[in-house]
Amino acid sequence: MRFVARVYVSLKPTVNDPQGLTVLGALRNLGFASVSSARVGKYVELSLEAASESAATGQVEEMCRKLLANPVIEEFHFEVEPSPAAGSSAS
Repeated sequence: MRFVARVYVSLKPTVNDPQGLTVLGALRNLGFASVSSARVGKYVELSLEAASESAATGQVEEMCRKLLANPVIEEFHFEVEPSPAAGSSAS
């Protein structure tokens, strides 16, 4: 079966986020004074083959631990679901 995984990686709360501070400053300069904080992370969408949803979940967990997230400074969460109907393509 084909599955789609959506992976969200963000810096741990105790890690300084210079990109987030830059975004926060820019938003405030643009007049968005109501924004009190900003954190920048990564979003990765994967299309993968697996025998079951639990097998796909295991694969994605391993991918995150080995490559997609740095466990020292980042945390991650993800969702796995069956891929949309055949005929659509991933980019």
